[in-house]
Amino acid sequence: MPWPLELLALLLILIAFFGGYVLASRGAERTKGAQVDKLRRSYFRGLNYLLNEQQDKAIEVFLQIAEVDKHTIETHLALGNLFRRRGETDRAIRVHQNLIARPNLTSEQKSLALLELGEDYMRAGLLDRAETLFTDLVSIDTHAATALRQLISICQQERDWARGIDFARRLEKTTGESQADLIAQFLCELADAKLQANKIDDGRRLLAEARAAAPAAVRAYAQESKLAHARGEDRVCIQFGSRALELDAELTPELMPLVVEAFDRTGEPKRADDFLENAMLRYPGVSPVIAKSRRIVEREGEDAAIRFLSERLKSRPSVRGLASLVDLQVKSAESAAREQLTSLGELLARLIRAQSAYRCNKCGFGAKQHHWQCPGCKSWSSVRPVHGVAGD
Repeated sequence: MPWPLELLALLLILIAFFGGYVLASRGAERTKGAQVDKLRRSYFRGLNYLLNEQQDKAIEVFLQIAEVDKHTIETHLALGNLFRRRGETDRAIRVHQNLIARPNLTSEQKSLALLELGEDYMRAGLLDRAETLFTDLVSIDTHAATALRQLISICQQERDWARGIDFARRLEKTTGESQADLIAQFLCELADAKLQANKIDDGRRLLAEARAAAPAAVRAYAQESKLAHARGEDRVCIQFGSRALELDAELTPELMPLVVEAFDRTGEPKRADDFLENAMLRYPGVSPVIAKSRRIVEREGEDAAIRFLSERLKSRPSVRGLASLVDLQVKSAESAAREQLTSLGELLARLIRAQSAYRCNKCGFGAKQHHWQCPGCKSWSSVRPVHGVAGD
């Protein structure tokens, strides 16, 4: 049976301790004799605790060794990292602060310790302290890429999108890796703030910047389509909504109703029908099928819609689709059957309300509505519609 990750980490730390102690004992007279024996006994005591899965006792032994053996810098770094992973950020901070206080560290060792301490501060929620450390590392061009990524993460937590864009562009120059998608997301966040403040021109300018930064930035097209729909700019809504769905058909539940309504308002119902047909081909969920059934009700009556929906649900079984079918059948049912169908419809509605309509494909976070950034893991564009019988 494989060892748990923490046990493996402890074993590596133990090896580092022992390796450091051996090297040090060869190079310095003061580590010989009784002190070497004491270190050896502590080493095997820690190993015994580790093999018996007594992790806390093993860690205490390693800390005692660390206080005696000042040569094992890597061991302190690893031990502090382990504390942070275990959620013991106070202990991690103390380990790394004590390490930084040593006068004999090389520049590289001190930079590594500062980087680890910055991550400790982030885990502890001390973002101002973490930002100061990472900014210093960037200024001296040491571990700049890692420090910039952490600064971007801090900006996201503080919703400081403008500074996040600046750090992302600096990261591009440092690593040569494109940050266009991330920059576009930050520009869209800035645009959202402007639009909520009713600064329409400023918001649209930022959305245009996002599309320029990343031509496939689906969010910038989607937001422009929603804005245009709200302002009655139907042609613009259709243009940007169609482009967004070309880039990402998974936005169908969000944008399809707006585009269909815009087509209808411009007097083009045939184009709305064609749009729905295309949506049913490209999108695996039941939303366009339900939308199509509602149009059939208006034109051909409920019986035709029931036949259409029943046929489509054979290939796309869905609780939401079934709820729509039951709702149609209630209207034409006899009084006795109507009561039963009404009860079934209420039960299906409760079932739908209890389910997550969206889920993050990175961390599994479930949500009732769409989010551009996952509230759980903070990934961008990872929250997608749930498909299958219980989903869309």
